[in-house]
Amino acid sequence: MPNRLIHETSPYLLQHAHNPVDWHPWNGEALARAQNEDKPIFLSIGYSACHWCHVMERESFEDEETARLMNEHFINIKVDREERPDLDEIYMAAVQALSGMGGWPMSVFLTPGLKPFYGGTYFPPRDMYGRPGFQTVLRSVARAYREQRALIDESAGQLTAHVRDMVAVPRGHGTVGYEVIETCVQDLRQRFDSRHGGFGQAPKFPHAMDIALLLRYHAKTRDTEALRMAEFTLEKMARGGMYDQLGGGFHRYATDAQWLIPHFEKMLYDNALLAKTYTEAYQLTRKPLYRRIVTETLDYVLREMTLPEGGFYSSQDADSEGREGIFFCWTPRQIAAVLGEEKAKIAGRYYGVDESGNFEQGLSVLHVSLDEEALAQRYGIPEDEVRDLLQEARRRLFDEREKRIKPGRDEKILTDWNGLMISALALAGNALDEPRYIQAAARACDFLLSHLKNEDRLWHTCKNGRAHTSGFLSDYAFFINGLLDTYEATRTVRWLHEALRLADAMIGHFWDTQDGAFFFTAHDHEPLIARTKNPMDNAVPSGNSLAILALLRLSEMTGNTDFKHKAVESLQAFADGLCRVPAAFCQMLAALDFWLAPPREIVLAGPDSNSLDPMQKALFERFLPNKVVLYAEPDTREPLAALSPLIEGKIPVNHSPTAYVCANYACQQPVATVDDLMARLD
Repeated sequence: MPNRLIHETSPYLLQHAHNPVDWHPWNGEALARAQNEDKPIFLSIGYSACHWCHVMERESFEDEETARLMNEHFINIKVDREERPDLDEIYMAAVQALSGMGGWPMSVFLTPGLKPFYGGTYFPPRDMYGRPGFQTVLRSVARAYREQRALIDESAGQLTAHVRDMVAVPRGHGTVGYEVIETCVQDLRQRFDSRHGGFGQAPKFPHAMDIALLLRYHAKTRDTEALRMAEFTLEKMARGGMYDQLGGGFHRYATDAQWLIPHFEKMLYDNALLAKTYTEAYQLTRKPLYRRIVTETLDYVLREMTLPEGGFYSSQDADSEGREGIFFCWTPRQIAAVLGEEKAKIAGRYYGVDESGNFEQGLSVLHVSLDEEALAQRYGIPEDEVRDLLQEARRRLFDEREKRIKPGRDEKILTDWNGLMISALALAGNALDEPRYIQAAARACDFLLSHLKNEDRLWHTCKNGRAHTSGFLSDYAFFINGLLDTYEATRTVRWLHEALRLADAMIGHFWDTQDGAFFFTAHDHEPLIARTKNPMDNAVPSGNSLAILALLRLSEMTGNTDFKHKAVESLQAFADGLCRVPAAFCQMLAALDFWLAPPREIVLAGPDSNSLDPMQKALFERFLPNKVVLYAEPDTREPLAALSPLIEGKIPVNHSPTAYVCANYACQQPVATVDDLMARLD
């Protein structure tokens, strides 16, 4: 018989709907039952693409004896961390305080008053791996709660106070300047892996925001080492097993220092952030490799991660057929069956596939082990023939792989992650002159506004037409930036207008009137044991980082000084953390760089709708991150003028397309050619 999760929309919760555990979703009924029955809560948090979440389900939550213990002694609540990042952040802080580490599945025991008192991550079914077995944990916690209640309550109170201290952000003092960015770059230099790229050792995460900051630092200072670190890392990731060499797109992280063996789930946010960073690297260097990675990644998203109506799905699983990574791995025999022995020999050498394998049971994760020039020399074949052979091999191997059982896909739509992908598509469409990416960004904007917005409020998630969970700061901040990027790509004033409306709502619902900056949850959000304001970047940028950038961009576009004041006040609120550990704030430092630049305000005025295309193309072919662009055209001038005083007086000179380059609302003489515009920007 299904449990209460059968009525949920989250694929992760539905995966547990037929467990013998009496699961509840997080709701008033479950919390009231814990209070009425005076039972501790077992809170299990994970997500649908999580490999070890699946393992713990098979080993423990599907086990009848384990379920009996859980049902007898606890109120059991299952939460999708992607639907409730507020709960995930608070209780992850508790687990980290208890164990010194975090991860998923997250397993936390709470009092009926929601205060944590014990927890961990994955628990094996029996005592092993140096960890207590889950049944051992259940019996011990139940006994302690029954026999040592006063001690449990005291411990829960102390841990809750500690969590509140951990998530609190005292108001900063002083101001922050460019020296903070320089300190961050020095820290990245010290942690840079000069052999394999990236920062630190295994496991290796992509850190797209760190690389993006290095690109900005190089553009400002011409520091060649910053560019070298960024490029070396981008190239190593692109050639490694963390990148899907056949289908495009990035897996979540590499388990080793060489970027070879990934944790195989694919997350929408990783691919959005990396596609944007590779686009910026291409703008800066014009290297074909970066353009190829962008197009393959975004083509993967449009092919496999896009709802027909325009939104983007959340993730693809690590597992298929009950095994992690089997969908993506190959043996020499499998490749030969597709390509024939001779071509398989060359393709296998290129992708690093041999009889011993580099993964499990003789399987290999594809990676670029030898480049095309070296292959040509090794086999005595012209390089262009090698290139043609590899292109054909990639196509045929991909077609063969499509016949396999695919990993599961989490088809819920998350507003914040969609905002990141919208930005990536809009920027890439502009930079690569690819209209289909721009069209996909605009379609997704329309989808979110139609399905995940109600008056001035955003919903956080939607599946099968059912939107729920009030939006978080990240939903507003990420989507506002996506709307601004889409405006700069499409020249459609509607997107700028919607961004302004959401910015006003974001300030109204999330702004901290006492200490400045933004809370993660709205003022009328369900009361929890803490209200967080985390400014540090994690796998995704912090909501505050992109809120600051959005307000700075909007201030430049519209002349709204209140937006700029709140952005600067937010930077000052986080000044202590920025100065103490700047490398934890790379996205916020990019916003700081935008503020300090000062940004260019560029108005393109055209006599008709197509005349501005060459200037727009030239602007976005180059790496110019600290700019805003407005388009004054006959059919948009009037609605745009109502939003932006910067438009006033910006008309085509001699009925020709004309560019105005301004800073701090002071404009230089207009120019009428692309060459003059580029010279003016230089």
